[in-house]
Amino acid sequence: MGFNEIYTSYYRRAYLFVKSYVHDGPVAEDIVSESLISLWKQMKTSSIENVPSYLFRILRNNTLDYLKHAAIERKVRQKINEKLHRELEIRISLLEGCDPDGLLSSEIQQIYLDTLNTLPKKTRLVFEMSRVSGKTNKEIADFYGITVKGVDFHIAQAIKALKKTLRDYLPIFLFFISQ
Repeated sequence: MGFNEIYTSYYRRAYLFVKSYVHDGPVAEDIVSESLISLWKQMKTSSIENVPSYLFRILRNNTLDYLKHAAIERKVRQKINEKLHRELEIRISLLEGCDPDGLLSSEIQQIYLDTLNTLPKKTRLVFEMSRVSGKTNKEIADFYGITVKGVDFHIAQAIKALKKTLRDYLPIFLFFISQ
């Protein structure tokens, strides 16, 4: 029996042995090739009495190394997937617990109050009487002893300031209004 026949015979048996454990043809081929190369290198430097037994030990050790590495890799992937899954559950939970109406209304309410507090006192009081108390411009003018045009001016100043500070919320209002 020539070298090629022996090599082919060993290779075929070694491949079937390794593949029965790794369940992956290309991986089995790699392990068998590396094992045969190891066997060949060892045979160049020392005498091996039982070549099939020695090859079996090399195949067994290389296959064990591969399987142990695969097990560790699988555990690492599983831990990463578990972490990603927990993170996803947290994001879902946070989003489900998020009340956009409450968040936006409290934020907008605070901006509204802060803006009114920056206005001159009379402008703020005129605006509040008009928009909060529902008084007419004539009633407000009579109360403060100013003209209706003066009331219009104060309201316009307050609205201008509110438009400026709430301009970032306009797209949100348009989104909800168009629904």
